[in-house]
Amino acid sequence: MILASLAIIAGFLLLMWSADRFVDGAAATAKHAGMPPLLIGMVIVGFGTSAPEMVVSAMAALDGSPGLALGNAYGSNIANTGLILGATALFIPLTVNSKIIHKELPLLLIITCLTAAFFWNGTLSRAEGLILLAGFFGVIGWSIYSAIKGKGDLIESGMQDNLEEHDMPLGKAIFWVIAGLILLIISSRMLVWGAVTIAHQLGVSDLIIGLTIVALGTSLPELAATLVAAKKGQHDIAIGNVVGSNMFNLLAVVGIAGTIAPMPDVPHELITRDWPMVMGLTIALFVFGYGFGKRQGRINRFEGGALLTAYVAYTAYLIYEITSTAVAT
Repeated sequence: MILASLAIIAGFLLLMWSADRFVDGAAATAKHAGMPPLLIGMVIVGFGTSAPEMVVSAMAALDGSPGLALGNAYGSNIANTGLILGATALFIPLTVNSKIIHKELPLLLIITCLTAAFFWNGTLSRAEGLILLAGFFGVIGWSIYSAIKGKGDLIESGMQDNLEEHDMPLGKAIFWVIAGLILLIISSRMLVWGAVTIAHQLGVSDLIIGLTIVALGTSLPELAATLVAAKKGQHDIAIGNVVGSNMFNLLAVVGIAGTIAPMPDVPHELITRDWPMVMGLTIALFVFGYGFGKRQGRINRFEGGALLTAYVAYTAYLIYEITSTAVAT
């Protein structure tokens, strides 16, 4: 148990650091290649901040722990919306001005429903995993189109400022892309091994560990990016980070897991307990952030507090399940 706990801690720390280096290197490389700032922010940075979830999902599926991969995806979305956006808006109320974010919010709602349709029969086939991956590449293509057509969008100036802060020579940028990716794989291996070991020793499912410990850890890059953006007044980037990451999690993270290791027996709790939580938070984010009529899209302190309260209550319930199972065994 001690060695597994140390592996999780070390894996988290290395995962956070390597993900940060990977994103900075990828963004700088793209800038040297002449990509516009909005395209870099929506595609390169969005992909990079979801890289921890993707790599952890692949490692978990390869190790025969698909429940951990699913828990990681759904738990990360719950943490992104409830904890990260909720806590951020509680201290810094967020407003949505970007037209691109307004288009992404209903798309996220549709994707959340799509994953539920696949899980409803209690299975996730390789074909369904491939469909989700195809959807992921479709979203990437749509993001590229939106970035090209969205010149002048309010989110663009914030992206430009961020790129200038993390500029680096091309050689150094390429080095960090390669080194960051290698370290992401190593740290994910450590994290998955530690999480699976602890789950077995406590007698709880991989799904529960994925929803709690692993999901929180892999969401840390989004937490850092969202808080920094909010403090700078870049509210659209703060919300865009979460919305983009949530779409990538449902399409790429679940898609990777289903493609590598089809799941003939998806945990029933995922459908009855975890998906309703993801759906409820997604609906709340859509209602708060989209804005209807004369109401501007925003997440005020009260709404942020509601999101955070929902996350705390859900996590407390999962912890109760963990402790009850541990005592019983």
